[in-house]
Amino acid sequence: MNILLLGSGGREHALAWKISQSPDCTRLFVSPGNAGTSLFNVAEHLVQNGYDQADFQRIANFIQQQNIELVVVGPEAPLVAGITDFLKNNASTANVLVVGPTQNGAELEGSKDFAKQFMQRHNIPTAASRTFTADTLNEGLEYLKEQTLPIVLKADGLAAGKGVIICTTYDEATETLRDMLQHQKFGKASQKVVIEEFLDGIELSVFVLTDGKSYHLLPEAKDYKRIGENDTGPNTGGMGAVSPVPFANEEFLHKVKKQVVEPTIQGLAEENIDYRGFIFLGLMNVGGNPYVIEYNVRLGDPETQAIIPRLESDLVALLVATAQQQLSDVRVQISLQAAATVVMVSGGYPGRYEKGKAISGLSNKSGSLIFQAGTKAVAGEVVTNGGRVLAVTSLHSQLKTALEQTYTQVEQLHWEEVYYRKDIGQDILRYSANGK
Repeated sequence: MNILLLGSGGREHALAWKISQSPDCTRLFVSPGNAGTSLFNVAEHLVQNGYDQADFQRIANFIQQQNIELVVVGPEAPLVAGITDFLKNNASTANVLVVGPTQNGAELEGSKDFAKQFMQRHNIPTAASRTFTADTLNEGLEYLKEQTLPIVLKADGLAAGKGVIICTTYDEATETLRDMLQHQKFGKASQKVVIEEFLDGIELSVFVLTDGKSYHLLPEAKDYKRIGENDTGPNTGGMGAVSPVPFANEEFLHKVKKQVVEPTIQGLAEENIDYRGFIFLGLMNVGGNPYVIEYNVRLGDPETQAIIPRLESDLVALLVATAQQQLSDVRVQISLQAAATVVMVSGGYPGRYEKGKAISGLSNKSGSLIFQAGTKAVAGEVVTNGGRVLAVTSLHSQLKTALEQTYTQVEQLHWEEVYYRKDIGQDILRYSANGK
């Protein structure tokens, strides 16, 4: 079949790499893509204004012109904007299979406040919280005084993975709340702010593929959000990931299924939300019990670059079954190997950074996978075109060896002012060595 994959990041490069391996993939188009996905058919012209209605119409026209039979939506923005609804309500694309929830389902990620209320309605374990706006700022400031430090402040809307701030003092929390609500630190995303109880535990990401009736768990992962080593500095979109996660044992994952996954899918069905796609559960393991930190309505980045190489099943078969609500008929096979992913970024990220730096070493492959994200092909060479530029992944039976292989490959890649964390996965190695 002809397949269209929407997105331009490392997640999409990893998905394209896997989709293209399927015997059911006749042609794969990626839009807008990057230098890494240029091996496939890059349809750059489809997305020009950040997924507005004009973009949706261009996508629909392209689907019709190229006889696209399956659309896979990579990032959250088009889902929150309603791409699935648009395609299903358009006569020319109504019969096209789409992997990605409808707009009301995408609110699980599009609005932190919606997600918290959803979890409360369906008794899904999560941190205590309240939501405030600029009109209720004074109430929010009073609420802060009642909380125990540290305090978590979350922009309600999409903020490119950077809208969560953990405050360690009341002064910091007060200043941050004012900055978010009064000065729109994250633009429209922080018109509402969720003030949330801080959960003390170990964070991990669990990925679910669901057709709205049945589901499969994909490999879990642990990502590293902060820019600095030892988890210091501001949040980023993610600086690395490892999979599997040793503390996500059978007992813990059973609790995740019964206390989180199944109530979530049942709750979506009860609220008549058509959800066919991925659910990314950001979880905190607190004393062996799962608490939901956040929902995402797509796969994570860079976790995708760690979990997709561990997927042995045909991804296209899984995606088609998801869109057709026949997922219970398809098995999922996962490699027992460990995956280690390190993200290489532009100097200055997540703040200001320069683009257009020539990347060297891409041809020096040592058995690792190199997934491109913020890259662009210019005059026959690949240059940087974003904050997160490359993600390097290695697989091995031992995580320690996978990490060593990844860093060996990373050291062969270079551009001016390149930066990467050198401690990805070290906490997991210590955990495994200590048995806790």
